[in-house]
Amino acid sequence: MPLNKIIKTWNTLAFRLTLGYAGIFILSSLTVFVIFYALTTSTTQRRMDRQLLNEVKEFTSSLALNGVEEVKSEMVLEAESEGVDKTFYRLLNTKGEQIASTNMSSWENVDISRTVLARINDGKGPVFQTLSIPGRKYKVRIIYGLIGPEIILQLVESLEENALLAELFREVLGTTIALLMIISALAGWFMARRALSGVGEVTRTALDITKGAFDQRVQVKAKGDEIEQLSSAFNRMLDRIQELVTGMKEVTDNIAHDLKTPITRIRGLAESELNTGKSSDRCQDLAADTIEECDYIMQLINTMLEISETEAGVAEPAKKEVDMAKVIWGACDLFRPIAENKGIRLTSKVPNSSYVSGDIHGLQRMIVNILENAIKYTDTGGTVSISLHNDNEQIVIAIHDTGIGISEEDLPHIFKRLYRCDSSRSQSGFGLGLTLAMAVARAHGGEITAASRPGEGSIFTVILPRASYSL
Repeated sequence: MPLNKIIKTWNTLAFRLTLGYAGIFILSSLTVFVIFYALTTSTTQRRMDRQLLNEVKEFTSSLALNGVEEVKSEMVLEAESEGVDKTFYRLLNTKGEQIASTNMSSWENVDISRTVLARINDGKGPVFQTLSIPGRKYKVRIIYGLIGPEIILQLVESLEENALLAELFREVLGTTIALLMIISALAGWFMARRALSGVGEVTRTALDITKGAFDQRVQVKAKGDEIEQLSSAFNRMLDRIQELVTGMKEVTDNIAHDLKTPITRIRGLAESELNTGKSSDRCQDLAADTIEECDYIMQLINTMLEISETEAGVAEPAKKEVDMAKVIWGACDLFRPIAENKGIRLTSKVPNSSYVSGDIHGLQRMIVNILENAIKYTDTGGTVSISLHNDNEQIVIAIHDTGIGISEEDLPHIFKRLYRCDSSRSQSGFGLGLTLAMAVARAHGGEITAASRPGEGSIFTVILPRASYSL
């Protein structure tokens, strides 16, 4: 998986929720493990201590009934039956002197604790100890008990079985917890993704709307949870916004339509005055200027109405097979004389054919508007190039110029209506050409991007979906 995709996954809310779920489960599991392990080891040790105490009592009874020699014999038999390397018996007097012991080959390093003997002599026995014996892998449990007048039994038991049991317990429980951790992480990821699926749908809908799909809405699922409330509120907000935007566009379009009639009348009056030939030169010039300005305003209004209709989908583009290679060749033929008059080199690099499905007039207007801007803002001696290539299911058209460029502050706004950069205000135009180009591209399911450096030129990239039947 690429590093940027991993980082993106780490930064998601679903991943953080998964870590939270897994962390809580792991902490809870470890707490239960520690408590259970402590209880198990404590219970095992208490059981061993009871066994040791019972043996001390048995030897006490045997000494009272059969004497010390019988006790010595029983010690040997017990040690051999349990294993001389696992159990050790030793009889001591109250001074700590050895009276008898079992096989000491494995127990040479077992000392006699004078502190424990003092406690036994004070009547505080029996006494338990847990020690590590040099040369032995596992610890031992020792009990000192008074079994007769001035006779003390030292009984040493290896904790090997307890240690092996604890080790097995740790391995089994550790493996179980590891598996549960993996399961909890997967379950946490599933739960987080399921819980946030509604948020993802809201996000996708919002992205679709930013691309022009203003009728998109979030599908509300009857779950009765907060996500459903968010989806419903989001849809209501979109409905309200669309209602306001539609209302504003209707007002703008109505004003534009209403302005056409008086402007046409003014133009007609000025043209009549100009055609009479009876007015003074000053009146003739004034009438000509009026006609020119009326034409300018009518062109501006018509362009704004065309943009509104294209964005609103009122004039649905005809779905016909359009060869964009021919559209580009036609635009280049149209602007080549203009480019040559300005001393600009116009080049094109396109394949023999590349088809899209759409309205040929709108697509021609889109290319013409961008190409016209590129030539307009390129100085003498510059170059304007246009290229087209097929990219899987898309076609990519790039129009590059070596003109004056666009500042970083202006670049995000160049597709807005009537927006003109400071460097372009000296040129003629409405500031609507790129707006109309973007509206046409989006109406065909495409997009236009721009990149530029002041003084170095600009590049406009048009991306359109290829026709399903294109080669």
